Amino acid sequence: MWCLELAGRFPDYSEDLWGISASDSEHGYAVWGGPPAMGRIDGSLVPCATGGSLVFMPKECIRVLQNIREKFGKRTWKKYGFVDAFNPLTGWASSDVLGIDAGITLLMAENARTGSCGNSSAKIRK
Repeated sequence: MWCLELAGRFPDYSEDLWGISASDSEHGYAVWGGPPAMGRIDGSLVPCATGGSLVFMPKECIRVLQNIREKFGKRTWKKYGFVDAFNPLTGWASSDVLGIDAGITLLMAENARTGSCGNSSAKIRK
């Protein structure tokens, strides 16, 4: 997985902690991602990047999302779900929970569960 290749620069990245996409950062909105690396990746993680991958890797993504919630608690989980982004290296966390982030996570969770969202050919076969 591409984020694991960044673990040399960001030691908190692991099989249990990954996910980057354009998001808030300590320095404002940032467009970053990859591969190949694009933008100024600073170690921030974006829970909806993991949530958006649920349909492709459900077990792995659920493990990462549970890890984020358990390990980073109230900094990353608010009344309406995960914050937009957080940086485990610096302790920074966005104060915003965005509907578009919650939406992609919910849609992909439902699609992984039932295959009923969007293209039914994306349904995961059990």
